[in-house]
Amino acid sequence: MSDTPALRATDPEIYDLIALETKRQNEFIRLIPSENYASSAVMEATGSILNNKYSEGYPGKRYYEGQDYIDKVETLAIERAKSLFGMQHANVQPYSGSPANQAVYLALAKPGEPVMGLGLPFGGHLTHGWNVNFSGIVYHATQYDVDPDTHQVDLNRVEALAKQIRPKIMFCGGTAYPRVWDYAGFASIAASVGAVLVADVAHISGLIVAGAHPHPYPHARIITTTTHKTLRGPRGGMILCDTTYARDIDRAVFPGLQGGPHNHTTAAIAVALKEAGTDDFRRYGHQIVKNAKALATALLARGFRLISGGTDNHLILIDVTPRGITGKPAARALHEAGIECNYNTIPFDPRKPFDPSGLRIGTPSITSRGMTEKDMEPIAVWIDRVLRVADDREKLHGIRAEIAEFCKAFPAPGIRV
Repeated sequence: MSDTPALRATDPEIYDLIALETKRQNEFIRLIPSENYASSAVMEATGSILNNKYSEGYPGKRYYEGQDYIDKVETLAIERAKSLFGMQHANVQPYSGSPANQAVYLALAKPGEPVMGLGLPFGGHLTHGWNVNFSGIVYHATQYDVDPDTHQVDLNRVEALAKQIRPKIMFCGGTAYPRVWDYAGFASIAASVGAVLVADVAHISGLIVAGAHPHPYPHARIITTTTHKTLRGPRGGMILCDTTYARDIDRAVFPGLQGGPHNHTTAAIAVALKEAGTDDFRRYGHQIVKNAKALATALLARGFRLISGGTDNHLILIDVTPRGITGKPAARALHEAGIECNYNTIPFDPRKPFDPSGLRIGTPSITSRGMTEKDMEPIAVWIDRVLRVADDREKLHGIRAEIAEFCKAFPAPGIRV
């Protein structure tokens, strides 16, 4: 925080809170799978003077003057996204993943028309048609589930449901699904009922461009993603698609849903996409999966029940109820001990969402810090120890001191202390 003297002088309260959060991010093992560490270059672009400029419209077609350099920034981001994902068109203006999904709905479906996605209790996302979200309020949404025994998506069940409701849009993707998506299988089902298949890869886009997870294209002709999470950029979103959908997608983002894009975010997206095209990033993407598999193996060896039996990606979903504890107090105990995760529902969970049966953990952040398979063993040991002493604050703080010492060997990218 020594590089922010103006903030310290102007608003010491905010300065101190940021400093405390900086310390926490350095000293905690961060296992929330949607979080990561952005690089110093990404952070510098995010905090740049591009924040000062308004730019409604698209490169070459703006409603404000003074766009000479802004147009070049956005064009760089667009071209890098197209090249990295191997797609024909990219829109880099969505403010995040949910607005990106909202733009797809606006572009492709009318209010009340049928849409389909993985249900939130089974690992899907709010914007895939859940009833409290715009996608479930504005559209006639139906959710598919997972197999009750394997906890994996069963394409036969998906196909039967799709033939029944014949959706205009079919989403595949999730926020708590630890297995690989069969994009070819989904594409076949979508084609059979005349639906447009949309792959929401917000969680796994970094794995996809690293070659550590199958690519949804050309099976899905529209892809949405956040630019943070495994992609390790700023808090933003993107839509990638064939030129067939480009005009409708662009008009849905602007003027359909948003005004001016956040130019400082666009620049940071461009930087992150450049970083994602490197050999270092590809190694990082593969290491995320190796670490997740190693952590899953170590947890299984300690008797933990993992949903679907393990993982193929960055994410692990744990049913902690066999340990005599539920998700919320388990997450709080782990936080008290210096391990950051989130409580989460599991498929067919009998408990309420605010105190469900599960924990959701992932390996992107710890991989960005340089941890490898050998470091997953002590993390599994700490998780096991914490849940055995969840009510003993003194013992939890003792573990926290061990973890803070452990983290000193793994400097966090983008953090200046």
